[in-house]
Amino acid sequence: MSSFTLRPYRAEDEDAAIELWRLTWQQAYPSIDFTARVAWWRERWRNELVPNAEIIVAEQAEALIGFVTIDGSGYLDQLVVSPDHWGSKLAGTLVDKAKRLSPEGVTLLVNKDNARAIRFYERNGFAHAGEDVNPTSGRPVLKMAWKP
Repeated sequence: MSSFTLRPYRAEDEDAAIELWRLTWQQAYPSIDFTARVAWWRERWRNELVPNAEIIVAEQAEALIGFVTIDGSGYLDQLVVSPDHWGSKLAGTLVDKAKRLSPEGVTLLVNKDNARAIRFYERNGFAHAGEDVNPTSGRPVLKMAWKP
């Protein structure tokens, strides 16, 4: 894999970020039609994430291949990595950036049935910190936290 660069999100990244978000979730949960959720994601992106979180994107050959969102409270809402970069150092690099942006600690929610993501977060220093239910999907989630 050739190298990638990290940089702050720009408004012109919106379409690529939304498509990458859709693509990765579709890969993780193939039985769900995520194309039907694109309008909802776009609204959430514009109204919740962009105004309230720092968003760092990863680029390779001028293409967006990942991003992470972290808000002022240390909540990591989204870590998205193109499926063709799963297993590479990209996700770890994005999490490390989120940790640097929130040095007091990082929290997140992850679907309980997403064993791959849970293992990733555990390898990156996150501990289980409780359970909850996603209010939008109704799916059970794990609360995870990283403390320095």
